[in-house]
Amino acid sequence: MFSKVARRQMLVSTIAMLAAGCGGSGSSPGVVQSPPPPPPPPTPTPSPTPTPSSLYPNYNTSPLPADSSGMPSRAADIAARIQLGFNIGNTLEAIGGETAWGNPLITQALIDKAKALGFDAIRLPCAWDQYANASTAQISTTWLDRVKQVVQYCMNADMYVVLNIHWDGGWLEKNVTAVKKDSVVAKQKAFWEQIATHLRNFDERLIFASANEPSCDTAAQMDVLFAYHQTFIDAVRSTGGKNAYRTLVLQLPNTNMDLAKTLWTRMPVDQLADRLMVEAHFYTPPNFAILTEDASWGRMFYYWGKNYHSTIEPDRNATWGEEDTVDQHMVLANQLFVSKGIPVVLGEYAAPKRSNPLDLALHLASRAYWMKYVTQQARANGLLPFYWDTGSLISRQNYAVTDQQGLDALLEGAGKK
Repeated sequence: MFSKVARRQMLVSTIAMLAAGCGGSGSSPGVVQSPPPPPPPPTPTPSPTPTPSSLYPNYNTSPLPADSSGMPSRAADIAARIQLGFNIGNTLEAIGGETAWGNPLITQALIDKAKALGFDAIRLPCAWDQYANASTAQISTTWLDRVKQVVQYCMNADMYVVLNIHWDGGWLEKNVTAVKKDSVVAKQKAFWEQIATHLRNFDERLIFASANEPSCDTAAQMDVLFAYHQTFIDAVRSTGGKNAYRTLVLQLPNTNMDLAKTLWTRMPVDQLADRLMVEAHFYTPPNFAILTEDASWGRMFYYWGKNYHSTIEPDRNATWGEEDTVDQHMVLANQLFVSKGIPVVLGEYAAPKRSNPLDLALHLASRAYWMKYVTQQARANGLLPFYWDTGSLISRQNYAVTDQQGLDALLEGAGKK
């Protein structure tokens, strides 16, 4: 089950998706081939990050010369190696501490299990603000070391890992406004200088992500979000070492592809070509993928997919957001980004398993079909799918598979089974 906080943030993102008009028919997607690699790029020179305010100290106190060892791949090369990713949700990002939302500490055994089951990459949603001094934005060394330990678990398993600043109390994603711009830019710079410096020696398997689900619905807000992402890029690059070459992920407005169609008018500036990705999330239709009770704006769907509608409980069949909507979303992602050499991380997608449908077997089969279809269409259009899990797919206590039907659907969709 999703936590109240996680469910709430997904609902906000999805309502924005609905307002943006997600839906419609799509064409049959095809597999996108990566372009041939370009000549080796020139060695970039780390440069100091400009700061719009002096709210916090400069934490880029030990920049290193650029180091390309262990960092040969373009973003598209890395994307080609990630067929299926796994979110360790409601853990490092939990408000109150790593175990505050009911999950135990992340262990090497959990990472090893994900690898053994067929996942290529881990996404680590992570909180930072609660571990930082409110006056100086200095992050606790103990917390930086703990995150470094979890990243090392992923390296030990030879997995790629995406590390972000998640909801984190909303200091960034709920403040994509001109009024808050300077204070958020200052904190974004301070945090990423520290995170990037502390994790600088990991090779290209470590990928940094600017944010999570930034609330952004207008062109004016998009200008502010571009500033937040530019600050992230500049702060990471300025620390030098392997960070001068590291692949970085930028979140689309509300992590919504339809909004990106109108609002994402350019890519932020990077001193190195072909090392950026973008990120979208997918919880459509929310009646099926989010709701756990009926809402004022819509009722729960229990049955999704053209061959999975119920005759026993027809009022719970999906009435929108089915295969054609998935096709439209994934094809649009390909057209806007993948076809232009910019990989797209599908950073989150999931649908809850319900216990109350009258036709329970059909509901579970329908859910598995949704998981498979979204994964399959993401891969067919060149996206990197990362399934959102908080402990319902793999037990956090004993690492047993607790949803074999769902796991099989993911593996089949990714072409791994």
